[in-house]
Amino acid sequence: MNTANNNHYRLPHTTLKRYTDPVSLPTANDSFEVSFGQNRAMNAINTALDIKANGYHVFAVGENGLGKRTIITRFLSERTKSDATPPDLVYVHNFDTPRNPIALTLPSGQGSIFAKDMHKLWQALYQKLLTKFSSISHQNSINTIKQTAQKSERTLIDKLNETAKTHNLILRQSADQRAVFTPIDEKKPINNNILEKLQKQLTKTNIKLDELENEVNQKIDELHDSLVAKIIAPLLTPISKKYAVHNKKIDQYLKSYEQDIIDNILFIIEHDDDFLVKTVGNIPNRYYVNVVVTHAPNSGAPIIFEDMPTHPNLLGHIEHTTQLGTIVTDASMIRAGALHRANGGYLLLEASSLLEHPYAWQGLKRALQSKKISLSSLEQMLTLTGSVSLEPDAIDLSVKVILLGEPDLYYELLEFEPEFNSVFKIRADFNDTLPRNAQSERFLVTKMADMIHSQHLPTFDNTAFATILDELSALADDKDKLDLHSDRLMQLIVESARHYLLNPKDNAVNANHVKQALNDIKERKSHLKELYWQEFRNGQQLIKTSGYAIGEINALTIIAYADSEFGLPARLSALITPKFGTGEILDIERDVELGGSLHAKGMLIMTSFLRSLFSEFTELNFSASLAFEQSYAHIDGDSATLAECAVLLSALANIPINQSLAITGSMNQLGEAQAIGGVNEKIIGFFDACAERGLTGTQGVIIPKSNTNQLMLPDHIVQSVKDGQFHIYAIETIYDALQILTGLAINDKNKHGNYKKSTLFGKIVKRLLKWEIDDKDEQEKEKIKKRNKGKEDNER
Repeated sequence: MNTANNNHYRLPHTTLKRYTDPVSLPTANDSFEVSFGQNRAMNAINTALDIKANGYHVFAVGENGLGKRTIITRFLSERTKSDATPPDLVYVHNFDTPRNPIALTLPSGQGSIFAKDMHKLWQALYQKLLTKFSSISHQNSINTIKQTAQKSERTLIDKLNETAKTHNLILRQSADQRAVFTPIDEKKPINNNILEKLQKQLTKTNIKLDELENEVNQKIDELHDSLVAKIIAPLLTPISKKYAVHNKKIDQYLKSYEQDIIDNILFIIEHDDDFLVKTVGNIPNRYYVNVVVTHAPNSGAPIIFEDMPTHPNLLGHIEHTTQLGTIVTDASMIRAGALHRANGGYLLLEASSLLEHPYAWQGLKRALQSKKISLSSLEQMLTLTGSVSLEPDAIDLSVKVILLGEPDLYYELLEFEPEFNSVFKIRADFNDTLPRNAQSERFLVTKMADMIHSQHLPTFDNTAFATILDELSALADDKDKLDLHSDRLMQLIVESARHYLLNPKDNAVNANHVKQALNDIKERKSHLKELYWQEFRNGQQLIKTSGYAIGEINALTIIAYADSEFGLPARLSALITPKFGTGEILDIERDVELGGSLHAKGMLIMTSFLRSLFSEFTELNFSASLAFEQSYAHIDGDSATLAECAVLLSALANIPINQSLAITGSMNQLGEAQAIGGVNEKIIGFFDACAERGLTGTQGVIIPKSNTNQLMLPDHIVQSVKDGQFHIYAIETIYDALQILTGLAINDKNKHGNYKKSTLFGKIVKRLLKWEIDDKDEQEKEKIKKRNKGKEDNER
């Protein structure tokens, strides 16, 4: 291999990783803009918040762990400080139609006070009613009414008896408690006409007695009403003045409350358990004020996050209890949902959690479309039972809902839920990376300082911050970007602090502690990788890291499972069958359905490129096959196109490839190398394989030049490149790669426009032409053989 010719492809060690200078690192600010770098998302959210029309709710799109909820919550907290605080909500018994509890709204903070005042009212009223109704004066008033009535009754009966006695008759009470006329002297005859007249008079007297009894009851009721009114008026008037002056519904409720006390005073003073069913605080359920939602005064609009968005938790629910085998409920058992608590403000939900719970999405959608919260029994709707439940007043809904989810889920909802886009019109895209510059570094340092403070962790020095920033670039797979994944950042900070606390000799957490934490994280995630490397070490995986071989090349792959992702070398081989076929290439992975559509696309592009190289010189009179050796899993992507093209050309030219090199990269139809993903992990994978067998100073990886900015390699690989023990080559075309792999000139042409014989392509054309001549010679020999056979047959 002519290494001198490859020097201009070789990358210096300084380009393999971008290091942060701790000395020049910006200092942390006391406060920072939590939404830094998320201008697009914040502008989208502001648009939704400014528009009050229906359907302008938000779907915040971004990878899990970015901290979308934290960013949005802090942003809303600042925005909503000046927003009006929504009113409190209470439910009370409906005395006219008990199945329809009444919703009352009060200024923020007044709901609980109103409930306390009403409950104190009941307790004071109940005690006074019992005291007054059992008082001697009230009992004397009742007795006076009854005694007056009894005198009138006696007068009527005595008058009738006087008349009856003149006819030898007297009123007596029969065994069945009826008043009947009986003879005084049974020996004397009774005049039936007189008896009939007396019976008629008795009937009239009984009517008058009933009227007297009704009058007595009416007078006693009036007495009770008058007493109740005298008792309740001074207690209820202050409450009415306090709450009902500007609230007609409360005014009407208080009037109905008063009338219900009056109408049911006997049940109250007689301690009727069926009427006075008690709730919390020993308050009868019909007089209980159920505070469903309350807000602190001047607290601004509420920001609610519901982590368990079931249908009941979102829209509220009505509890039930069982009494003597019967299911009962009342206004005191109404419970608020997240929409009630967020009404007048903002509700944040995880979209995936919302969709996990049956009917939650349908309930939320219905509420947002109707702008009403209707409390209903989900069980009753689903089971269609005949059990009686409540139908409380519906509540006007004014809320902005922000769903949090990943892009795939957003696209699924757009595709499969027809009404989704009409409800969530605004999409807010959150970036998962930031451009790496002084401003973003200052932001992240301040963010890290905020995390450290919130977790009560020890101080971090600038070397720690610098190492973390370098790791964020590595996670972003780009030296000019920084990863914004808050969960990963918090994990690294907490684990770095742990190593400091295990041996707190230094003044602060420093770079060494961060590196120890990174090693821990790497080790925890390396179990699957270790299983692969065991096969490599014991020779089960056939990978060459030295020497030369025809039709063999080290391609590079990425293994990704759950949170584990790592690169591995993969042996790619090509076989050529001369004189048969028309340049067709058998993709074994595709034919056995282990290759994906992107892999197939790369193969077709490579085939097209090969035809363009040689079809003008000769027929492509061969067939070829390509295979990833010892690959038993699904393969997709076009990042092996350069390797596939190189190994096929090696087999065609019968020229060996340097096995101390590996290659990764996509390719277009013009032979230009294209960037691929996972370049750092792929390089690490081949470096580890070479290091396992010993670095020779000739090993290295060929990558597309357009991937140079993505390089953020580990320090030990950077040092090996610096020491000349390992090399990274950046190429722009397949021709560059072939030159490095074979050490030959590739496609130089002579003055006649033909490839020079010493070039790789010249050797390929030479073989193709030879196969073509050999094929023609064989065809001619076959013709002569057939002709001679024909002559022999004729002579016979």
